[in-house]
Amino acid sequence: MNALARLGGTRIAVVLLAALAVFLPIGLVFWQSALSGPFFFPNHEYGWAAYQFIFDDPDFWMAAKNSLMIAVGMIVIALPLGAALAFLLSRTDLPGRRWIEVLVLIPVFVSPFVLGFGYVVATGPVGFYSLMWQSWFGSVPWNIYSLPSIAIIAGLTHVPHVYLYSSAALKNLGSDVEEAARVTGAGPLRVARSISLPMVAPSLLYSGVLVFFLGFEIFGLPLILGDPEGHLVLATYLYKLTNKLGLPSYHLMAAVAVCIIAVTFPLVLLQRHLLKTANRYIAVKGKATRQRLMPLGRWRWMALALVGGWLFVTVVVPLSGITLRAFVTNWGLGVQWSEAFTLQHFRDLAEQPGVIRAIFNTILIGVIGGGLAVACYTALGLVAHRRSDILTRCIDYMVLIPRAVPGLLAGLAFLWVFLFIPGLKELRSSLFSVWLAYAVVWLAYGMRLVSSALLQVAPELEESARTLGASRTRVNLEITLPLIRFGLLASWLLVFMIFEREYSTGVYLLTPGTEVIGSMLVSQWAAGAVDLVAVLSLTNVLLVGTGIAIALKLGVKLHD
Repeated sequence: MNALARLGGTRIAVVLLAALAVFLPIGLVFWQSALSGPFFFPNHEYGWAAYQFIFDDPDFWMAAKNSLMIAVGMIVIALPLGAALAFLLSRTDLPGRRWIEVLVLIPVFVSPFVLGFGYVVATGPVGFYSLMWQSWFGSVPWNIYSLPSIAIIAGLTHVPHVYLYSSAALKNLGSDVEEAARVTGAGPLRVARSISLPMVAPSLLYSGVLVFFLGFEIFGLPLILGDPEGHLVLATYLYKLTNKLGLPSYHLMAAVAVCIIAVTFPLVLLQRHLLKTANRYIAVKGKATRQRLMPLGRWRWMALALVGGWLFVTVVVPLSGITLRAFVTNWGLGVQWSEAFTLQHFRDLAEQPGVIRAIFNTILIGVIGGGLAVACYTALGLVAHRRSDILTRCIDYMVLIPRAVPGLLAGLAFLWVFLFIPGLKELRSSLFSVWLAYAVVWLAYGMRLVSSALLQVAPELEESARTLGASRTRVNLEITLPLIRFGLLASWLLVFMIFEREYSTGVYLLTPGTEVIGSMLVSQWAAGAVDLVAVLSLTNVLLVGTGIAIALKLGVKLHD
């Protein structure tokens, strides 16, 4: 009783609610995977039939092999490029560094589904850039639908993930060691290879594990680019299981989900281990003195060309393709711009109530839902703030669980929660179901944002109030929360952009009334409504762009 009193009733209640939201859907997935049929079939039995079916299916092994190849390809491409970008933007006098830093992060905030669609209309067989290339050189040397192309595009679009962690580590190091190397005659390339990048090796290792992990959960890019030639990955294999068999196959989907979690969860634990022990591996580092930018000299413009080339392929090509496709009736060999230009797609969109509702819901879930999610993350963050008891350790591990579950699987698990848990069925057709799934899927990301804001409050301020007799609740309400209000505002803006781009979590929760742009894109793409997908994709990009513009205007840092 005394132990419970020390932990606090409110703290226990907050942790229990969070545990319920995290473990209930995951538990349903594991339970369903152990049944011989869907929940609602009357004669289902416990057993391993679902696992036996998928392990006997050649498509499952092909999907697993493709997922592994894409994940490895992503590391090979994203790790060196991300490290090079981090070095150039953090340590050198590269021209336009300030603006390039913002542009580099665009692939993080734009939906992978939107980027995949952009590549199809820009570099597909009749894409804008493909036809332009063909008119200049006679033939197109690439096939956007091949497995290597998917791995290359996935690798290029995940470069910012490596950049984020590497640049943060580089900015925390002094430049005196690099200066010493420069004095002895080492060039920028030698300094990067021998001094700067080895000093941030733990961050590179961490981001490498992250990229490998993301390779197993990508869904949008393989769905759009892999389908025409039948290249399945584990996420698209799961998505297509029902269509493949022609009847509900929840037990098989759950078995695939458990297999994906079995791969991703150890990787998440490895990430945590690497993050906690990162400083232990740093043998040599500079003092935290003022950094001096390294002059690139004659390599300056060549480095700018390298960065510009990556930005062109990763950002300009897909986004320009989407924009152009939204304003033409059709496109192909011999089609003229003047003949194909139209605004009819936007008029068609305005006449579809479901699509208008999807746009409204997306804004609502970003603005209101993002704010509510940050409030929940803050409550959970305060429970663990400046404490090291059992509840803090529970939260520490609990927030890792949703990180190991891809959004598509999380959406499926929440569908089962709202279908089969008594009292929740009425909420199935409300936007609450989508919001809850989004909030849980992005729990780890949101907690990191809120924890960063909480750590900026000096402990002396809170201890002063405590010595004057203020309760912990009063300290939180009158000291901590007012001091981190700008940090919470920044967290809300970043969560807003993440919720705007989310697409896979809402796929299984799509019903009349719960439409959001992300799930509508997947639905309309499956129905072949390319014009509508183009206009919706452009709308989604504009919403995210508005969020980025507001964040920059308010001085919000898009990364640490």
